[in-house]
Order: sequence, then structure tokens, then C-alpha cells
Amino acid sequence: MLTVAFLVGVAVLTFLAVEIGPLYAADRFRDLREPTDAERGRLDYLRETAGLDVDRVAIERRGEAETGDKNGSEAVGRIEVAVRGPPRRRVLFLSQAVLDDLDEDVAVGLLAAETGRVETYYGEFRAVAVAAVVGVLAAIVTATVPFDAGFASLVAVGLAAFWVGRRVQYAADDRAADAVGAGRVADAFERAAAIRGVEPETGDWSTWFEVQPPLGDRIAALREREGSEAA
Repeated sequence: MLTVAFLVGVAVLTFLAVEIGPLYAADRFRDLREPTDAERGRLDYLRETAGLDVDRVAIERRGEAETGDKNGSEAVGRIEVAVRGPPRRRVLFLSQAVLDDLDEDVAVGLLAAETGRVETYYGEFRAVAVAAVVGVLAAIVTATVPFDAGFASLVAVGLAAFWVGRRVQYAADDRAADAVGAGRVADAFERAAAIRGVEPETGDWSTWFEVQPPLGDRIAALREREGSEAA
């Protein structure tokens, strides 16, 4: 009985760490501020267009590396749009560059992508998947289950998490496309990647064991949907 309680406790604590930990860390260790009245009005419009409902918005101030060099030329800041936290405690984290450097369509596309993840409970799924894996590992370590059976269960849970996680992410992108258009979301992904200086990767064998599909594959799926809608 104590062993079962221990395993359940491990799974629950892992779930909470994955679900709430990023929110706590961001609030505690990042230089955040509340939106100004003007920013709040603009963000309300952008969020309404994207269909994103959150409980709070926090903006990360620009760092020195993002404010320009000694010759006065401005650098495009780090782009981040992310919703953290459980239902009824969701916080939208934005980098200052989202407000300063992105045009409206790109911002709406990125916000819509987060809307899709919220509506499909992508974050909660990841927390459950990690908790399940850690719970099985704890069962193996404590010899609650035989090693062979435990290892087989671990592989099965891991593979199921990889497969389902990808389906949930694609479903989230479809929700975003429903809200603002597949082309708009794909354009936003490509623009954000260009600002970050990265090329959207497509899947190969090395990405088979990732819960989230590569950005290039997500963009390709959105482009395919855009083409089918236009036909």
C-alpha cells in the first residue's frame, strides 16, 4: 500500500512540476512587467482576433543584446509567444519584440497557434505523458513490477506519447488555422523562424522520438491545407 502511494505521489508531483514549474520559474526568474494601457488595448484586440483567452499577460523586457549596438542600429529582439500554467491560471508570456518588431498578421498567427495548444490541452498532455513515464520508471526502480514487464511498459508508454503528442500538436495547428487561416499561421511560423535565424527543420529518423513534430513539417501541413482550401 505504501509503495502504491509512493508511486502515485511521484506521478502527481511530476505532473505538477511539468505543468506549473515553467510558470513559477518564469515569474520568479525573468524580468517581467505588466502591459501598459496602450499595450493592453492592442493585445486585447490581437487576442480576440486569435481567440486566445488567458488570465494574465506578462511582457519580458528587452535585454541589452536586443536594444541595439553601440552604433545605434536596432536589432530585432527575441521572439517569444507562450502560454504557461494550468486552466484558470494561464499566463501569456510575450517578449517585448513581439510588440515592437512584428506586424499584426505575424502576431495574430503566433497567438492563434498558442490558442490551438490551449484548446487541445497540449501542455496538460505533455505533463501527463512525462508523469506516466516517470511513474513507470519508479515502479521499475522499486521492483513493484518485474523489470521485463516494466521495461516493455516504458517503451509502450513512450511510443504512445510520441505518436499522440504529434497528433495533438497537428490538431492544435488545425484549430489555429480554423481561427485565422492556415496561410496566416504558416507565414507567422516562417517569419518568426527567419527572425530567430533558423531554418524550419523537417522530420527524419532523429525526430521520431520527439513529442512535438518539427516546425518544417507543421508548416508543410499548413501549406497543404491552405492549398486545399484555395482549390
